Amino acid sequence: MLESEENIKEKVRQHIFKATLSDGEIIKDDSPIFELGLLNSMGLLYLIDFIKKEFDADVTDNELTKENFESINNITSFVNNKLQKKND
Repeated sequence: MLESEENIKEKVRQHIFKATLSDGEIIKDDSPIFELGLLNSMGLLYLIDFIKKEFDADVTDNELTKENFESINNITSFVNNKLQKKND
């Protein structure tokens, strides 16, 4: 069963909130999480591990682009596309 995009977004959002330990800081779905310093390279590794475990989706080296991981919205779209391709 395919997860809804909103469900994926909520899981990604919760992971990023926990990873950044944001103290009530508002992180919008389109906030540039790396430019704002919310996640660093180690945070990206944890995010990739989270995506693999939570959604059973592998992330290849050539998919590690700014476009795929810039914001919660971008990450959600990336995961959603991975899951759709996997189920085709």
